[in-house]
Order: sequence, then structure tokens, then C-alpha cells
Amino acid sequence: MTIGAGNPEAAATRMELLKTRRRIEQVRRAADLLERKREALIGELLGLARPALDARSAIDERAAVAYRLLLAALGANGAAELRTLSWPTRYLELELRGGSVWGVPVAEIVDRDPAVREPAPRGIPAHAGLPTALAAENFEVLIDLLLDAAPREMVIRRLGLALARTTRQVNTLRLRVSPQLARREAGIRAALEEREREERLRLKHLLSHRSRKRPGFRQGAR
Repeated sequence: MTIGAGNPEAAATRMELLKTRRRIEQVRRAADLLERKREALIGELLGLARPALDARSAIDERAAVAYRLLLAALGANGAAELRTLSWPTRYLELELRGGSVWGVPVAEIVDRDPAVREPAPRGIPAHAGLPTALAAENFEVLIDLLLDAAPREMVIRRLGLALARTTRQVNTLRLRVSPQLARREAGIRAALEEREREERLRLKHLLSHRSRKRPGFRQGAR
């Protein structure tokens, strides 16, 4: 006899019943571990949420100021002159260090050159006007804010992906795999109980048949 729940080829044997029960326990433990990981990921994300929101707000405010000044500089100098003044005169060097948070690979900036400079190294000539100098300064501040926020944003993104993946795994185990195994166990148990009833009936019939054939048994004795 075979069962149809979970594995249609599984034989209804006590060994198969034990294997299914062990599998159910393994799935339960795996789901519990993933649930704890999911809760830890949520905790990590909540801890990063407020600093990230503050950083995004600061970036938005600084970008609004920088682009207003950029429009003023564009009006004062024209696109061609402003393009010449904005040509990069240096490279920013970064030192990154890899790590992991609950198995999720992340990276952080451990050392970097500051983007904000003094007016002289910035190289904005006096004839370019004050809006141009202020625009350059504000964009350098904006670069610093973006570089400070970038590692955190990367961690949030990767933790969010890990959280979504872990949630799917938990749901798969609890809502699909566990019910399938439970149905499979119930099918095996029902098949074994039916087989035991049939065996008892056969044994009862055999004993009754043998008792009728014993010497001294007289059917319909008066």
C-alpha cells in the first residue's frame, strides 16, 4: 500500500512513518531558526532606520540648496564656462572593509579623503561670482553626506533582500512543506491502522476457523 500525500511513492510502513516524523521535526527546527533570523534582521533594520531617515533628510536639504546655487551660477557664467570650472581636479580615495551581518555580506568605508576643501584648493576664480563658489562648496558637502550614507544604504538594501528571502523560506516551510508532511504522516498512520484492523480480522477469522475444526467440536449439537 502506498500513500498520496507529499510523496505518492512512499510505502505505508513504520519505517516510512518514523522517517516522516523525523522530517517534520527537522522542518520545525529549521523554521524556528529562520524565524529567529527574521526577527534579528528586523531588529537590525529598525536600528538603521532612524539614522538613514536623518541622513536622507540632510541629503535632500543640502541638494536643494546646492542646485539652487548651481542655477544661479549657470545664469551668471553660462553652461560652457561652468563646465570648465566644474572639471574635476582631484581623485577621492576610499578604503573599504568587508564584513557580514547575519550572513549578509556588507562593506563599510573605514578611511577616505574629505570632499570639502578650503576655497583656495577648490580653484574657483573671483570673477565666477559668489553663487558659483557657494555651489561648489555645497556640492562638496553633498558628496560627504552621500559617502557617509552609502554604506548604510547598502546594508539596508541587502538586509531588506535577506529579510524578504527569509520570510519566503519561513512561509514555504510553515505553509507548504509542514502541511504536506503532516498529510503524509496522517496517510501513513491511517494506512497502518487499516492494515492492523485487517490483520486482526484475518487473525480472528483464522482462530474461529481453527476452533471449528478442533476435535470434539460439534456443530448443531442437540
